[in-house]
Amino acid sequence: MKARRRRKAVPLTLTMADLTLASWETIARRTLMMAQNTCSAAEYRRMVHEKAQAALESTLILVSSGGQASLASVIAPWHKRAAANAKRLRKKKNVAASNGAGRR
Repeated sequence: MKARRRRKAVPLTLTMADLTLASWETIARRTLMMAQNTCSAAEYRRMVHEKAQAALESTLILVSSGGQASLASVIAPWHKRAAANAKRLRKKKNVAASNGAGRR
């Protein structure tokens, strides 16, 4: 069995910057979906569920460490979800654009 390679630790400032940009992108794409009335009920549920899940994970990290967790580890669940949402919504937008390109 191969040994797992650890990723290099990303500086907190870069993690925060990436979290900020991914959050802005996600908010912009979801706002556009709402304005165009294309935001599904599943997407609305996902918005609520992901924040509750990230808050729970951050709380568990903080509590299990006895309040000694690093800020980077507490922010990690939020960053992971924001980056995944931005990527998913970006792909969704590209698929919708390519599907509508041939219609006229």
